[in-house]
Amino acid sequence: MNLRSNGFSNIDHEFDVCVVGGGMAGLCAAIASARNGAKTVLVHDRPVLGGNASSEIRMWICGAPGQNMKETGILEEIQLENCFRNPTMNYSVWDSVLYEKAAFCDGLTLLLNASVHDGQMDGDRLESVRAWQLTNQTFHTIHAKLFIDCSGDSVLAPITGALFRQGREARAEFDEDIEPSRADNRTMGNTLLIQLRQTDEPQPFAAPRWAYKFRSESDLPNRSTGGGDNFWWLELGGLSDTIRDAESIRHELMCVGYGVMDYIKNHGPHRDKLEHWGLEWMGSLPGKRENRRYVGQHVLTQNDVRAGGNFKDIVAYGGWSMDDHHPAGLLYPGQPTLFHAAPSPYGIPYRCLFSASVPNLMMAGRNISVTHAALSSTRVMATTSLLGQAAGTAAALCIKNRCDPASIYSSHLSELQQTLMDDDLWLPGVQRPRSELTLAGKISATGAGTENLADGHDRKIGEQSHLFQGPLGSPVTLEWPSPVTVHGLRLVLDSNLAHSKVMPCKYPSKGNKGIVPATMLRSFRVEAKRTDGSWQVITEERNNYQRLVRVNASAQTAAIRFTPLATWGADVAHVFSLDVLQSPVKQVGHAPEGRAWADVVASVPKVDLAPPESGLEKATSRHFSA
Repeated sequence: MNLRSNGFSNIDHEFDVCVVGGGMAGLCAAIASARNGAKTVLVHDRPVLGGNASSEIRMWICGAPGQNMKETGILEEIQLENCFRNPTMNYSVWDSVLYEKAAFCDGLTLLLNASVHDGQMDGDRLESVRAWQLTNQTFHTIHAKLFIDCSGDSVLAPITGALFRQGREARAEFDEDIEPSRADNRTMGNTLLIQLRQTDEPQPFAAPRWAYKFRSESDLPNRSTGGGDNFWWLELGGLSDTIRDAESIRHELMCVGYGVMDYIKNHGPHRDKLEHWGLEWMGSLPGKRENRRYVGQHVLTQNDVRAGGNFKDIVAYGGWSMDDHHPAGLLYPGQPTLFHAAPSPYGIPYRCLFSASVPNLMMAGRNISVTHAALSSTRVMATTSLLGQAAGTAAALCIKNRCDPASIYSSHLSELQQTLMDDDLWLPGVQRPRSELTLAGKISATGAGTENLADGHDRKIGEQSHLFQGPLGSPVTLEWPSPVTVHGLRLVLDSNLAHSKVMPCKYPSKGNKGIVPATMLRSFRVEAKRTDGSWQVITEERNNYQRLVRVNASAQTAAIRFTPLATWGADVAHVFSLDVLQSPVKQVGHAPEGRAWADVVASVPKVDLAPPESGLEKATSRHFSA
């Protein structure tokens, strides 16, 4: 027996970029940082990724409304993976999709169940953070050049002393007419969600004794108690502090949640309609909407949103209305939220994503540099996913260019924007640059909109389709007057941006099927023309379900031919863009194939598989004699 006085482990790490918080913003930030060449760590205090979208909270991912406003980039990649892998829209499978994207991303280290609780400053710069990983009782000290706080609650603010805002600004401070006349510390509250499942037999429900008692509609005025699509209105905590008082708020929400379930099943006016609906899941971790917001080089306001956010340093966009929840939540008998109009889309500037007081600190998510009024729009997860990808990409460019985030704005802004657009993050009002080889070549095809393939727009915008549609089996050819060196193709396919691809908030007996959009191209072939005029197959894809596809097709050739072969249901091929790559393809990387279990067992040293030296009887005897 080994006797030790202190069983805790201590590990020191060196990284380029440290992302704190693994919600959708943090996940996208960490992936973007690693894919763009920075050695990155993602530190998350929960066992699953996704934050408010994870299986622990189960809020659907909202974003900019309107035709073809769907957010793309890393978020769309993740959601398309889920459409392919998760046809029954199971939250455990969704968790695995999020986990895979981080755990098997080259250059990314994932620390789950690890809470950042301390840090070390070097002057005004954050030098390291310290995290406690509960599951293996280990302290991790993480040194990094740059830190991105995606924790939502801005956990690095008290560690660094970074400037932040909290609560509602006075109306006069930024001339925001939807704000109160006097500033206060009130915020939007927390919510503990409920999910129901419909069955073919009655589903009784008995509430715990400690649940609150709701007995009439007057107890829940202006709330939908018909078992509707989402219980977002189960909200409390905005009158107190959603960080400091988180546990007491959670307790109150549990009493409320089980009480509301008892009401709608046993006492409410819709109980007969809900007879076959049972409690599928009750959350135990509330989702948060608001707390600390960092102060960046620019503070986005209500007026910026309403004006459309026409910033030269646009790196993301929003569109959700300014959805301002009453801080009293369920304690307030009036409408639980006021929807103040916002244009869709409006631009969000890069200057909101880095701290004005700590030079190597960035942020992404609901804690970016915004007023309370603007936060009520920017906080939704499809928007924060874009913000995360923008921050992670900028951090990697900081490492590449050996500079701080502020220098990206002054010296490398066009590089940041082009990288984001190349990675399929749409920037409204900005045309994506095409390669010189694409512009120098002649594109020919049978179909409608051939000219759209190289116009620098990867989605329908207003009445302009920017889409090529052609018959399956008919090639698209790009030719040059003399042979050129190509390294691959960048394709943007049609993933149906009217399709939200969200996880469900309830489970009817039929429906909630996740499917790859019919317009998506499933198989295609890429060929290069030989000097003798024949065609050489470079690659053939048979099971594609992604919108952004980079094909590694290095060749010296006078022509490249791309032939769409099959879709996931549409009668014709849908392609937004076809670009020739002049440099080696940026490889995203994929999870490796799982090993056969027999091979795993065979790889374990035989001594580790040997039976214990003594029998069960002797082991039991020693146990009791001790």
